[in-house]
Amino acid sequence: MNSQENRAARLHIVGSSGAALDKDSDRPLFRQIADSLRAQIIAGQLGPGDKVPSETQLMASYQVARMTVRQALALLKAEGLLVAEHGRGVFVRARPVVRRVASDRFARRQREAGQAAFIAEAQGVGAPSVDELEVGYETALPHVREALALGSRAKVLARRRRYLLDGEPVELAQTFVPADLAKGTPIEERHTGPGGVYARLEENGHHLAEFTEEVAARMPTPEERRRLRLPEGTPVLTVRRIAFRKDGVPVETTDTVKAAPAYVLEYRFPAE
Repeated sequence: MNSQENRAARLHIVGSSGAALDKDSDRPLFRQIADSLRAQIIAGQLGPGDKVPSETQLMASYQVARMTVRQALALLKAEGLLVAEHGRGVFVRARPVVRRVASDRFARRQREAGQAAFIAEAQGVGAPSVDELEVGYETALPHVREALALGSRAKVLARRRRYLLDGEPVELAQTFVPADLAKGTPIEERHTGPGGVYARLEENGHHLAEFTEEVAARMPTPEERRRLRLPEGTPVLTVRRIAFRKDGVPVETTDTVKAAPAYVLEYRFPAE
């Protein structure tokens, strides 16, 4: 029997997407099923929020055992493509995307319009809100001292919060301002007022001239995963930002942890 006849003689099982499962392949069947379902999600045949066929339906469609189907679904859950809802089934994960435009979200016109950075980012995407907020003075950690060029025992005002978009957590943020710049200002309050911390700094004479950002990706800690309600295997983006005033002195730094599926980072740079 030639190679073409050998190939034709292989046992193929046709799944619900029309893709064939090859029992002679070195690739495990559960991975082939995951490939098939993933392709349907990417192609939009299974859209955000759509319910995935039940285990029984998938077993019948692909002619495999329940454990094989469960392994395939577990793989896609780990990738963040599927989410299980107790008593309802498995669904294609639906998360809003926040498009962050680096050249725009910290523009002075945004602050003058009373919009803090996250509000500007979320504009036109969904309803932004904060449901966790802690404000207080503390001794600066080493990376905060380094970012703000502070001494070894320097105090900072820390503002920690969780941001939501349409009720879904998308970002954890920690902002640090040198204590002498925050003392006696609305930056100490839970609600800093229109335009946020940057607007209050500028009102007090700290004219902002430049921002720097460092962006990285990693897996979340268990606490971050819990607070962002992330499925297993979903990464986060980390952004460390420093704000400088005109004389080059750093006046604020913010560390954010962002649910990676919820963000597109868009940057614009001059060509010269």
